[in-house]
Amino acid sequence: MTAHALPRRNTHHKARSVLMLPVTFLALLVVAAGIFVSFVLWPTWPSAPVALDAPAIPITVAGVLFDVPPAAIRTAVQRHPGPHERIDLAFLWPSLTPPPADAKAANQPAVELESDAAAAPADASERLFVSIAALGAVLAPAERLRIIYPRYVEAQATAGADGLAILPFRAGTPYEGEDVVYLAANPEQFFARCTRQAGAVPGTCIHERLLDAAEITLRFPRVWLGDWPGVAAGIDRLMAQLHP
Repeated sequence: MTAHALPRRNTHHKARSVLMLPVTFLALLVVAAGIFVSFVLWPTWPSAPVALDAPAIPITVAGVLFDVPPAAIRTAVQRHPGPHERIDLAFLWPSLTPPPADAKAANQPAVELESDAAAAPADASERLFVSIAALGAVLAPAERLRIIYPRYVEAQATAGADGLAILPFRAGTPYEGEDVVYLAANPEQFFARCTRQAGAVPGTCIHERLLDAAEITLRFPRVWLGDWPGVAAGIDRLMAQLHP
C-alpha cells in the first residue's frame, strides 16, 4: 500500500511545481517592473554648485542649450549644468560680463520679476537682469504685442526718443501704471513694457524674446531707452554669448 501511495504523492508534487512556475515568473516580472519604475521616478537632486570662476557651463531650458557663466547665475541652487526649469542671471552693463562675486547675493533665493526693482542692489542701474524659462501655454511676446496689449492701451501714443512711441495702459487694467514702448516704424523690431518712475523709484522695462520654446525676459532701467539702439544691440550680443 505504501509502495502505491508514494508515486502518487510524487506525481502530485511535480504537478504543483509545474503550476507554480508561471506564478513565480509573473511575480519576478512584477518585482522587476517595480524596481524599474522606482529607479525612473526616484527624485534626483542637482549636483553641487559649480564654482563662480569656472568656465561657462551647458544648461538646457525648454530643450534649448545655453552656455552660461556660473558667476552670472544669481542663485547657487541653479549653478550646475544640465536641464533647468528656469535660470536667473545678471550681467554688468554695457560690458555684459558677470558681476563681481557677492556671497550674499549669490545665495539669495530667486526674485520674481515684478519685485526685482525693489530687491535689486544699489548699482542696479548698471546691471541687466535676465530670466530664461519655458514659454509654456503663454502667448509669444510678439503675439502679446499684437493681440493682448491693444485691448488695454490708450488710443493715442506719444513720441519717445529716437523713433520710439509710448502708449500708456489704461487705468483699471492689469498693466495699470505701465507703458508699452515700441519702435513706431516697426513695433516688432523692438518693444518693451515699462513702469513709470514713482517718486524715488525709477522706472524699469521688460523686454522679452523667444528662442524656440524658451522665453528670455530681460529687465533694465527705463532710462536706458534714451539709447534703445544700443540696448537692442547689446541684447543681441548677449544672446550670441548665451546661445552661440
